[in-house]
Amino acid sequence: MSDAAATMTFHPQPQPGAATPWAFPAPERGQLPNGLTVLRCHRPGQQVVAVEINLDAPLEAEPAGLDGVSTIMARALSEGTDKLTAEEFAAELERCGATLDAHADHPGVRISLEVPASRLVKALGLLADALRAPAFPDGEVERLVRNRLDEIPHELANPARRAAMALSAQLFPAGSRMSRPRQGTEESVERIDAASVRAFYEAHVRPVTTTAVVVGDFTGLDLDAALADTLGAWTGSPAAPRQAPPITADDTGRVVIVDRPGAVQTQLLIGRIGADRHDRVWPAQVLGTYCLGGTLTSRLDRVLREEKGYTYGVRAFGQVLRSTTDGTGAAMLAISGSVDTASTGPALDDLWTVLRTLAAEGLTDAERDVAVQNLVGVAPLKYETAAAVAGTLADQVEQQLPDDFQARLYERLAATGTVEATAAVVNAFPVDRLVTVLVGDAAQIEEPVKALGIGEVTVVTG
Repeated sequence: MSDAAATMTFHPQPQPGAATPWAFPAPERGQLPNGLTVLRCHRPGQQVVAVEINLDAPLEAEPAGLDGVSTIMARALSEGTDKLTAEEFAAELERCGATLDAHADHPGVRISLEVPASRLVKALGLLADALRAPAFPDGEVERLVRNRLDEIPHELANPARRAAMALSAQLFPAGSRMSRPRQGTEESVERIDAASVRAFYEAHVRPVTTTAVVVGDFTGLDLDAALADTLGAWTGSPAAPRQAPPITADDTGRVVIVDRPGAVQTQLLIGRIGADRHDRVWPAQVLGTYCLGGTLTSRLDRVLREEKGYTYGVRAFGQVLRSTTDGTGAAMLAISGSVDTASTGPALDDLWTVLRTLAAEGLTDAERDVAVQNLVGVAPLKYETAAAVAGTLADQVEQQLPDDFQARLYERLAATGTVEATAAVVNAFPVDRLVTVLVGDAAQIEEPVKALGIGEVTVVTG
């Protein structure tokens, strides 16, 4: 045995080759004769094709008193057509091996389809029928309304969701759609019926204002013919231009406690609105926010989680609410996490200390370098699937961004310096202009929070 081991030879260890340059995929833009815009992106090897549909049906277009009708409409699009019942439609999707999802948000309604490339034509036909002639049966709409009403108590019981609702209600004027829950309240959802769903569909859903993003391996597929025979067969009237109202918010520093007697944890959500993706500061804001709270190595996590043990994690992020070329857009800038009830006051004190120290001393070059590596270096892994590419392209469409925005964003992130990132994140999270929402036991946390002096404290029922 020892002789054999002495004469054993090993295969040479493989060595890495030269890195292959990568850039976010560039789509090909076109338009069908019916006015529907198409972005396509051929991705060899991606045998599951992803399709994203952007419908210009924003939440602000919902009729007064019918908040949530766009959500019910989105869900009802797959509940039967002029050719198939709801059960038959679901069965045909299943035969294609396809999944179809839809949701409504402030910019509009999004529909997501994933299907094997070999069954793309059939699935596109089903999708086109759902857009062209949805049935909106009374019984199915009533079922969706009941389902939505059943969801609302669960959302109100969820501390993170409750905090998000409270922050929106605090930040935005009462008359703004952004101040109210995206999917409606119990009172508004109860008013929704099949007639109101169809009226919303007829007012806002048409091919001329719709964009389809198709990403996957198109080898052997006549995609032009498939699109023409399916989505191209959808007809509709022209649409009048819609002017979106400016987004305004009151970010006067203050604290709102949503009382949950007996809660053993406090949910934190601290936020304000800031620059959207059309603003030149966006790349620096992304980079600085990531350094503040984007990962386990961020400042907030290092202090609140690693050093103090208050939490399992705290995150800082920017979420686009609406992004437009006319300057009426904005992003929600926020810090989110949860701590045990007794640590609420000390955790907030340390969080504000992190923000003040950041403003006084700035980020370090090492923090900036790690953030760039995490945001830019891992991008090829993030976009390995067709669905990830399609989702980002659809985001660009609804935010009125150029088709090369994501590719250029990575270049701009890599070129952003430490000083720029510091200035952006300090401006994004000024210590005296933050609205703090706490969902927890007011009897235990109100006085410690008042002692911090971070703003007037108000208690509301949970």
